[in-house]
Amino acid sequence: MKQRKIPFEHFFIVSHLVRWTLLAIPVSLTVGSLVALFLWLLERVTDTRIGNPWLLFLLPLAGVAIHFLYRYSGKNAEAGNNLIMDEIHKPGGGVPARMAPLVIVTTLLTHLFGGSAGREGTAVQVGGSMANFFAARFRLPPRDTRMLLMTGMAAGFGAVFGTPVTGAIFALEVPALGRIKHDALLPCLMASVLADIVCGAWGIHHTHYSILFKDVATGFFSVFHFDLLMLVRVVAAGAVFGFGGLLFAETSHVIKDYSNRWIKVKWLIPVIGGLLIILLTGILGTKDYLGLGVTAKDPHAVTIVSCFHKGGATGFSWLWKLLFTAITLGTGFKGGEVTPLFFIGAALGNTFAGLTGAPADLMAGLGFIAVFAGATNTPLACTMMGIELFGADNVLYYAVACFTAYYFSGHTGIYNTQRVSVPKIDGLSLPANGTLHEVRQKRIVSRRAWFDNRGTGLKK
Repeated sequence: MKQRKIPFEHFFIVSHLVRWTLLAIPVSLTVGSLVALFLWLLERVTDTRIGNPWLLFLLPLAGVAIHFLYRYSGKNAEAGNNLIMDEIHKPGGGVPARMAPLVIVTTLLTHLFGGSAGREGTAVQVGGSMANFFAARFRLPPRDTRMLLMTGMAAGFGAVFGTPVTGAIFALEVPALGRIKHDALLPCLMASVLADIVCGAWGIHHTHYSILFKDVATGFFSVFHFDLLMLVRVVAAGAVFGFGGLLFAETSHVIKDYSNRWIKVKWLIPVIGGLLIILLTGILGTKDYLGLGVTAKDPHAVTIVSCFHKGGATGFSWLWKLLFTAITLGTGFKGGEVTPLFFIGAALGNTFAGLTGAPADLMAGLGFIAVFAGATNTPLACTMMGIELFGADNVLYYAVACFTAYYFSGHTGIYNTQRVSVPKIDGLSLPANGTLHEVRQKRIVSRRAWFDNRGTGLKK
């Protein structure tokens, strides 16, 4: 490739930024508006479901509808976020524009009939599909298409949660473990900020969370500018949150893998998943684990918001939400994983606070971001999310919890096509720049070989 002489470097820097600003504007305006429409519709269908509890019994039929919508209209769009990340790494067939309307409609169907799912996956897929649409219209080369896909992801994430800086970092951090390419840094930030502004301009308001805990070092440990004993508890909590993220990711993958392996008639998979959700709801006698779970009209319900208060969750609320969501998404229903991960983390943090005497609001907030960090392998983005959502007073604890959870979640995660550029620890035999799916398959083979060898040794 012929190299250009650069007598005035900053001239090219300015022209680069102007060009990417012009490219990011249409993506951000479109994604911000579509996310606003999606969030407005999501609120409407959630109110409808709460007002008509009988809709839950139609969840299996909704699953069949979703299955056939993707079978006859979706094609490769069913891969969702994994398709977008694959295109970032190796541009190929592209991300179809039909992904946006399909994922919006099917996510709304999932929530209308009581499936436990989130909204981030929908927003990110809208962002990726719209970015690819504009990349094709502008006839961008593969490298620029890759960057525009990342700006679309940033725009969707920043708009859906009202966290623009987090959205930018998430889009840069999530494609590969251990490596961030900064070439898309400013485009992602511009897109995320603008999309959040556009979403807010349409009148969309995000849930407010607050942590009242203020860190004060006392006694012998007052020499530190933080509470050392609290820091120890946060490290322990971070490890627990990491295992929580790992458990969610593995449970979701196992349910999806075995459903496809054992059930030959594919439209029966969401039917069985829907029936399991109905059965679990009846056994538990509560609808707290359906839908998003952010807030509820019942003041006694377990929600993300209630988990920030002492006694706001039961000891197993986190586990029930994990199962409801893993069944919903693992059997073919649509939506994101992140908001349920917030619920799982906040409830797990509330339980940890009850067992250790730590402040409930702090531990719920740490679980909120750290389980997400462990399940998505994005500790930097999640630390920034803590600052944007809860304020910067406890930023040290945010970082410690997220970084610890990142390590303790191992080489697993909710996105199968996420690459392992730099392993979390040395000494592991991992596929070079392999995907998490490849790592997981190798781990399964290794475990089977270990058990086979152990069994052979016992027979001898």
